[in-house]
Amino acid sequence: MNRIDARKLNCPQPLILTKNALEGDLDEVLVLVDNDTAKQNILKFCNKMGYSAVVSDQNGDIGINIIKTIADTCDMSEEVIVGEIEKQNRGNKGYLIGTNILGNGSEELGKMLMKGFIYTLTQVKPYPEFIIFLNSGVKLASEGSDSIDDINQLLQHGTKIVSCGTCLDFYQLKDKLRVGEVTNMYDIVETISDSGNVITIG
Repeated sequence: MNRIDARKLNCPQPLILTKNALEGDLDEVLVLVDNDTAKQNILKFCNKMGYSAVVSDQNGDIGINIIKTIADTCDMSEEVIVGEIEKQNRGNKGYLIGTNILGNGSEELGKMLMKGFIYTLTQVKPYPEFIIFLNSGVKLASEGSDSIDDINQLLQHGTKIVSCGTCLDFYQLKDKLRVGEVTNMYDIVETISDSGNVITIG
């Protein structure tokens, strides 16, 4: 079996090594990683691509055996079609938020302004297609944030809410994320590249 040693590599290198291998001639690979974040990123990628993935213990490390499977090529369901229409209506606009405060100066005022900004996003249509939280911005989607309810409301309206896993680890918030999903730098770059309009804050 083809073996990829992605241990001791920072995000998103394990995912990129895996993706490159499977986009080549390989139909089956065993990826070795040494942390849960890398494992989750690779499993999410496999799920997205329709690949079969089995996790095993490899002498204390994490092994992920990935096999390419044939994707279902049937017509899109009505639910998927409606989702695509809604996506088009959003204008492919998204926000990259890299801070938990808005503007320079008083931190207290900056937090108030950011809270007001997030709330205002729930009141203006069309809703954004996505919001990506980076650096201290991940605090906005984590336990203790005053914006949890507003961000959750955007999520309920179809806005994709994601937070950088490396950033959550840095601030020790991985277990305190309260709304949205954990993502990685590869997915962040892919989302930004596919978007026609990204607004950066912070």
